[in-house]
Amino acid sequence: MEKKVSLWQIFTVFAKIGAFTIGGGYAMIPIIQAEMSRRGWISDDDLPDIVALSQSAPGVMAVNISIFAGHRLRGVKGSIAATLGSITPSFLIILAIAMFFTAFKDNPYVERAFKGIRPVVISLIAVPMINMAKKSCKNVWTWLLAIVSLGLVAFLNVSPIYIILCVIVLGFSLTYYRMKKTE
Repeated sequence: MEKKVSLWQIFTVFAKIGAFTIGGGYAMIPIIQAEMSRRGWISDDDLPDIVALSQSAPGVMAVNISIFAGHRLRGVKGSIAATLGSITPSFLIILAIAMFFTAFKDNPYVERAFKGIRPVVISLIAVPMINMAKKSCKNVWTWLLAIVSLGLVAFLNVSPIYIILCVIVLGFSLTYYRMKKTE
């Protein structure tokens, strides 16, 4: 990042992202990547780090992504600007829905619209995950680890916490073994 990004720019970009994201944090990923890459704010290698940190931290994924991305740009003030930008549109939309939705909630057109949005949200979540897997999985072992982790979480309902802890122990063990082997 060569020039300093203004807090207003961070706020408006994340407000745009927040306004047009349906489906939460994972659905934000392709929009964040497009907006921030286009402006030269992050590299393609930065996004997986931001997503990993966001998933690891407690709280709402969309807010966590905003916090970490904003912090990369301008520190704590950038985190605040990005977070306020990403939550303001949602807050205003939810406020409007709460005020007016009760009159339309049983409308068949509204129900169909929400059912039609679901598949789009799934694709918005799937595409960035596939792209991140392609960039992050550099060899057979990382692909195997990703596939096994997916299977454990999706089909056996293993908590991701246990998988992360096991991978940390495995990583430390392999590093220790390799260091001992080279001595």
